[in-house]
Amino acid sequence: MYELVQLINNGEDSCTQFKENITRSESLAAEMVAFSNALGGKIIIGICKEDIDRLNQLISNTANQNVRPPIYPLTEIVVLDGKKVIVVNIKKGINRPYQTSSGFYYTKSGSDKRKMSNEELKRLFAESNSLFADEEVLLKTVFWDINSELFYQILEKINDSVFEDLKQKKLELKTILQNLDLMTDNNLTLAGNLLFGKNPQKFCKSFYVDCLYFDGNSISVDEYIHKERINGTFGEIYKYVMIFLQASLRKIQNKKEFNSIGQLEIAKESLSEIIINALVHRDYYINSSIKVFIFNNRVEIISPGKLPNSLTVEKIKNGISIHRNPILNSLTQYILPYSGLGSGIKRALKYCHNIEFENNIVSEEFKVIFKRSETSLI
Repeated sequence: MYELVQLINNGEDSCTQFKENITRSESLAAEMVAFSNALGGKIIIGICKEDIDRLNQLISNTANQNVRPPIYPLTEIVVLDGKKVIVVNIKKGINRPYQTSSGFYYTKSGSDKRKMSNEELKRLFAESNSLFADEEVLLKTVFWDINSELFYQILEKINDSVFEDLKQKKLELKTILQNLDLMTDNNLTLAGNLLFGKNPQKFCKSFYVDCLYFDGNSISVDEYIHKERINGTFGEIYKYVMIFLQASLRKIQNKKEFNSIGQLEIAKESLSEIIINALVHRDYYINSSIKVFIFNNRVEIISPGKLPNSLTVEKIKNGISIHRNPILNSLTQYILPYSGLGSGIKRALKYCHNIEFENNIVSEEFKVIFKRSETSLI
């Protein structure tokens, strides 16, 4: 009771909506959908005695018939200052995204609701495993946007017998691309474009890596030592990001003789695993770049998107993985030094013990931090 009074006194917000009365199932369905697609909440409706049965029936019918998939709100009748209100408790949906029977998707925006953007919908579908970003069809692409020479080089590693059939014209290139989910009809998928596109950035504007070496320990410093934006396919981006890191970081003799070749201050193997992890597992529904920031005291590698579903930092340290981009996951092993078995983080920690991981749910990014010191060497 006290909690409800507090809610009413605080007014409407993202989790609380007041209604003097409800007569239309369409408007009630829109509110239910918005709460289900967000964090859940309460609809508080003022009632009189003769309205109780009607409202209970309306709530039940709307949740079952006007919300897709159906939801199951809990209702309770509470007396406040001698007046009855009905409280409709709606949980955050487990089958998001939800829509009204008219086909509209809503979410909460402060105390109001709004229609969801295409980007928000795609990400919710991806979270529900109904859609993966890397299988999305890029409608502006055509067959000739594929770099067939690059694809031939990799196909021989994937399946040499299929490669031979292609050379002997027993199979068509388009058929093979479609079978590998790199193309649908005459259009490339996101994976096809990122792995084998002639100009991947033409169709995926945020597919690049921003590399900056700051002259200090904060991004707010006035000067930088080295700055580069790296474009290309998966293989090209990986190659040139690693070159940037190896050229920028110190090489240390590590108590060996004077003429010995120095070791990179942060293990190359660890850096490689984290860069590959960022390329393969980032959230491609977020229009942002991967960032490699070098400071005087640390290196940060930042990927767009928080860890998917139930993954946590502790779980990935133990080798547990969820494939956000299954096509990229399956084919990257033929292009980069990548196993696809979820062991990358464990391998990175093997070579560099003091790596820090930050899964920022609010800003929706995953950050890996390497400390710059000799203690990072084995």
